Amino acid sequence: MLLPRVGTRKLYHMLSDHIKASGIKMGRDAMFDLLRRERMLISPRKSYTKTTNSKHWMHKHPNYLKDLKVFEPEQAWACDITYLRTRSGFCYLSLVTDMFSRKIMGYNLSPNLETEGCIKALEMAIKNRLYDVGTIHHSDKGLQYCSEDYQSILRKNLLKCSMTDGYDPYQNALAERMNGILKDEFFPDTFENIDQARLVVVQSVRLYNTVRPHLSLNMNIPELIHKKSSKRELAALNLYV
Repeated sequence: MLLPRVGTRKLYHMLSDHIKASGIKMGRDAMFDLLRRERMLISPRKSYTKTTNSKHWMHKHPNYLKDLKVFEPEQAWACDITYLRTRSGFCYLSLVTDMFSRKIMGYNLSPNLETEGCIKALEMAIKNRLYDVGTIHHSDKGLQYCSEDYQSILRKNLLKCSMTDGYDPYQNALAERMNGILKDEFFPDTFENIDQARLVVVQSVRLYNTVRPHLSLNMNIPELIHKKSSKRELAALNLYV
């Protein structure tokens, strides 16, 4: 099984044709009951390690996502850093996620919280762009994102910088959700070392983008939705409003 910790709704969607072909009468609620009875439901993991330092002197940008309707790929990106545990300590995963398609556009795993890791994730995301649109780059107020090295890349590539204006994680909810999905469904609690973690991250991003169905995408995959840029294509998937 490529996605051994996938949620039950998505699992039912992925298996529904096989269930029907086998002559088994089982709805989604019955699958929930079966997995619960067999103690196979996935419990979310909790994260307590702080990766954001917003108490610094560098310029902080306004929140441009307030009341904004995201309706197309690459209109806005959600960016964040999360930690992964290895037997010798922590390493840090920087992510850039498209807010419409939910596709992970860029990522980097670093042994520390220096800005370089975030820059590598951003440069990958820029390289993977498909459309010439004005993209909003949304993050927390961490010093990595406020640094001049990072900001200069945003300016050079005409990315509009947006930041949370408080400490409410819901102001960067998609980024927090992405962290949870990867940790709950793809990553072990502890890696042997950072090299193993890098291999798993590469494999996990590929599976997330190209195999795992997404509830908010009407059970489509991010890679497919990201390539559907026209109103007609999105309407056909019941995704354009």
